[in-house]
Formats: sequence, structure tokens, C-alpha cells
Amino acid sequence: MKFTKSWPEWVNRDNIMLFLGGVGVVLSLLDITLYGFDFAWITIVLCGLPIIIGAAQALWEDFDVKADLLVSLALIAAVTIGETFAAAEVAFIMQVGSMLEEMTVSKAQAGIERLVKLTPTTARVVRNNQEEVIPAEHVEVGDIIRVLPGESIPVDGVITVGETAIDQSVMTGESLPVDKMVGDDVSSGTVNQFGAFDMRATKQGEDSSIQRMIKLVQSVDPGNANIVGIADRWATWIVVIALLAAICTYIVTGEIIRSVTILVVFCPCALVLATPAAIMAGISNASHHGFLVRRGNIMERLAEVTTMTFDKTGTLTYGVPTVSGIESVGALSNESLYNLVASAEQRSEHPLGKAIVKGYRENHTDALSDVSDFKMISGKGLSATINGQRVIAGNETLMNVESIAVSESVAERINRYLDQGSSIVYVAVNGVLEGYLALADKVRDESRAVIDELDNIGVTPVLLTGDNQNTAKTIASRLHISHVVANCLPEDKMSHIEELQAKKEVVAMIGDGVNDAPALKKSDVGIAMGGIGSDVAVDAADIVLVNDAVKELPHMVALSKRTMKTIKINLAFSLILNFVAIVLAIVGTLNPIVGALVHNAGSLLVVANSALLLKWTYKGVNNYGAYELSQNTPQLAKI
Repeated sequence: MKFTKSWPEWVNRDNIMLFLGGVGVVLSLLDITLYGFDFAWITIVLCGLPIIIGAAQALWEDFDVKADLLVSLALIAAVTIGETFAAAEVAFIMQVGSMLEEMTVSKAQAGIERLVKLTPTTARVVRNNQEEVIPAEHVEVGDIIRVLPGESIPVDGVITVGETAIDQSVMTGESLPVDKMVGDDVSSGTVNQFGAFDMRATKQGEDSSIQRMIKLVQSVDPGNANIVGIADRWATWIVVIALLAAICTYIVTGEIIRSVTILVVFCPCALVLATPAAIMAGISNASHHGFLVRRGNIMERLAEVTTMTFDKTGTLTYGVPTVSGIESVGALSNESLYNLVASAEQRSEHPLGKAIVKGYRENHTDALSDVSDFKMISGKGLSATINGQRVIAGNETLMNVESIAVSESVAERINRYLDQGSSIVYVAVNGVLEGYLALADKVRDESRAVIDELDNIGVTPVLLTGDNQNTAKTIASRLHISHVVANCLPEDKMSHIEELQAKKEVVAMIGDGVNDAPALKKSDVGIAMGGIGSDVAVDAADIVLVNDAVKELPHMVALSKRTMKTIKINLAFSLILNFVAIVLAIVGTLNPIVGALVHNAGSLLVVANSALLLKWTYKGVNNYGAYELSQNTPQLAKI
């Protein structure tokens, strides 16, 4: 039997070479040799030689002057005059900085593969009254397709026979399924919740909704330029000034060791560590608050964000329907009405029916009644017999079909719920309206506090949602969001973000659904809900909120600003240290070894300052969760 060893991801060639280089530096510092061999040479070969080769290639092939060129000159000069420890130390510190920077820059993760998986591969085509399963890409415009309960719709089309409810969250982000009947449009990739129906294909292949979304995600240029170290930005000037200083010092003093010391102290070790060390600490802090930062430069971009666009469902709300109100208009009490409806909905496959039963069982211990003669009325509701009474529960259309009257006063109260985006389940017993239940997507308790905190930090919130205008405005009003865009399809969210960016706004987007993926990629910073978010949204995002705790968003934004402040302090300190060290090298106070040690101390101070970010906490102006959301809803019994 053959066994294979699975090594941790961090065990790779580069890390092994860096580890051996560190051992070489330590042994050389302790003056430990083996038959006269200085272990600093191990570090010079393993850590220094790659720097020299890389700088030479960049200079030869692209005439690209980087900070590595100055490091290479310092290494060669130090080795030439026998200062091997100084050369080894510089090489090791530079490679540590490079490793930290690589750790902060994650590879871009595309969610295209998972998005493709949402596309149905087959379609049930009805020809000559016979069903035939064919590849979805072979469907032609005009074909009649039958979709069974639980199946995804293979292509865009129009319902010709049957009624059902469609889960459209993949396309619009709507939290509640949408009832569909003959003549209504349906989109590919959406899911038939219950009830078989026939549809006529109106689009095929690459023209379908889900394929259009795939193209949107693929077409967006994420614009992720890696963090460029300040040393590389100033590389040309650093190299020129260092060489001129070294040459002039040698001409004036005639001492080559001073010139070499200048090259050593000019090496931007602390500069190289200034950015990645702070970024690493900031990312580590973010992870403790539930954020997975997937690209190192995101901290820099997030610190510059001026506008944050929000999807509603699953982000500012919980994304599931719950019973928000109940009113009896007949002889039954609210509790009795609720028990009656929950009993009738026990066998229902409709999401609203399941939400009613779940809500009742979570809040009541009373047993539900036995049901007989249960019948689903597709697209409208249900009927059942409970304790000898005929119970009907469903939408307004069902009430009209059953000729059940709804008084003007009741309709007025119901309209107030409808204006806020709630779904209404009417309940009639023996042909008489007994009351109704309102169901809505519940706003997260902390959402308003988050919005207010972001505003205090200087970030303007914008709501982009697939919900209708009334629902969007109601939610936005409760959360203090003044800028609202409703009825948004994926391309609409992208377009609005483009408009904001055209106005020089730096835009962050936070969402959870597949429909949010194009906008997440188009935004300057994409933030996905990791717990309830789709795989596609997570892969399209730069930051993943693993535990869906949106209350931590202000901390994340403030942390990014604090991280950038720390980087600026690190850079200022590094430049001052370099300037002082150069002056001391010119006057002969420093030699190469002492100069390298000074840089080592400077690098440690930079790392120590960055480490303060690990425990940094944003206190905030408000106490999260302290808000009690204003409910502009009818004063009915709340469940």
C-alpha cells in the first residue's frame, strides 16, 4: 500500500528558502561557523541571489528600475568588501517584506463556474403531446416547455398553461416568491416552487437571462491593481540619489567602506515593510470581526470609499418571509385565526404557507387542527375542511373567484401593508372573510445603527433593490437611507454604480445574491454576505462577511482608514530613519554592519507599530443595536 503525505499549503519552496535564510543570518550573527564557513552565504545565495537576478531581468528586459536594483547594488558592494553579514541581513529582510506583500494579495476568485451551474442543462419540450427531454441549448424560440415543481426554468419564456409561484431571487433578489399565471414572463435560472406549467420559449441560448448575467460578470474589469510599495514608486530617484551620494562620498573621503555603508542604509527595508506589515495586521483584525479580506489592496480602496450601495434582501433584511401582523375581522380572535390558518397551511408547499406554519410553531404550543379535503389552488391559495368548516386561504384573486367580499375599511388597512411591500394571505370561513395575515421580510435589528454609523464615518448609503418602489421607500425611510433605486435588475445595479463612479465617487457594494455578482465586481470594493450569500456573490466579492453580522461594517470601514494612517506613519518614520542613517554614513559614524543593524531596528519598529492594529477596535458614535426601529405600520396584533 502506498501512502502519500499531504503538506500544509504554507510548506513551499519559497518559504523553505526564507526559513533557511533566516537560520543563516542568526548563525552568522552568533559568529557560528563550520570549518570557517560563514553561514551568511546561505542567506546571500537563497535570499539575495533571487533579488539580484530579478532586478537584472527587469532592467534588461523592460528597463524597469525597482527598489530591488538598489538592494542588489548594496548586496554586491557589501560582499565585495567582505561585509557578508550586512549583505545577508539586508537580503533576508527584503525577502520577508516580499513574503508579507504576497500574503496580502490574494488571487482573484471568479464565480463564473458556479454561475454556469445555475443554468439548467436540459429542457422538457412538449411536441405532438409527447414530452421529450433535450439539451437546453437546443431549445428554439416558440418551443413549448413543461416545467415541473422544483425545477429551474431552462430558457426565458411566457406561461401558456398553469399557475405557480416562482423564486426569482437569483435574478432580482426579491425575498418572496412571485405568483405567475398564463401570460406572465418567466426567466431562465429561476425556480418553479410548485405546480407544473407549460411555457413558450421566447429566447434561446446566449440571449437568456442567466446567460446574460454570466456575460455581465465576465465583462466587468475588476481593476485590481496590486499594492505598489512606496519604495518601488520612488525607485528611480532612490537609485540615482544613492549612487550619487556613494560616488560623491568616495570622491571626497576616498573611503570605499563609507560608500558601501551608504548603499546599505539606503536600502528601503523599513519602507518595504511599511505597507504589507500594516495591511497584514489590518486583515488579521478584520478576520476577528468576521471579515475575510481576499485582496491586500482592498484595505487601501475601502479607506477611500465615499458611497456604499446596499442590496436589501438578505443584507439589510433577513431574506425570509415572516408573519408581521394578523387581524381578525370576524368572530374569531387573532390567536384562533392564526391557529386556523396554520392548520390549513400544514400541507402547503407554498413558501408563504410554510412561513405561516413555522412562525406559529415557534411562538405557540397549541396543537394544530386536523385537516381534510385539502386542495392547492395553483397561483391563488388553498382550500381545506377543518372541524367541519370550509376554510379558504390565499390572495385577493382567490377571494374574487370565491365571491368573498372585502369591506372598504378592511381593504384600507390591508393597502397600508401592501404599500410597505408585505404579502397578504386572506382567510375566509364558510364563504365569509374572517381576517388576514401580513407577511414581510424582516429588517435586521442592527441595520439602522449601521447606516447611521456609516454616515458618521463619511460614507453615504444607497439602496439598490429589485423590490418595488413602495417596498424600497418604506425600508429606506426606516433605515434613514435617502437615496433609493427600486426595481433593479443586475444590469441596473451595475449601471447605477457606473454613474456614481463617473461622478468620482469611490463605491462599495454589499449584497448576497447571484443577481448582485456583477455589481460586486463592478464596484471599487465588493462585500458579500458569506453565511447566506450565494457562491457566485462570494466569489465575485473582495471582502466576505463570514457570519453575516452587518453591524461590523462600520468597524471594517474605520479599520481600513486606521490602517492607511498607520502606513503613512510607517512611511514617514522610515524616510526619517533613512535620512539620519545616510548622514551618519557619510560622516563615517556608521559602518555596513551597524548600518544594517539600524535598518533591522527600524524594520522592527515598523512591524511593532503595525501590530497595534491587531487589537484596535472602533468604538463608534452610537451603541449598535440600541435603536428601536420606527414601525410605520398599522396598529394590529403583532406576532
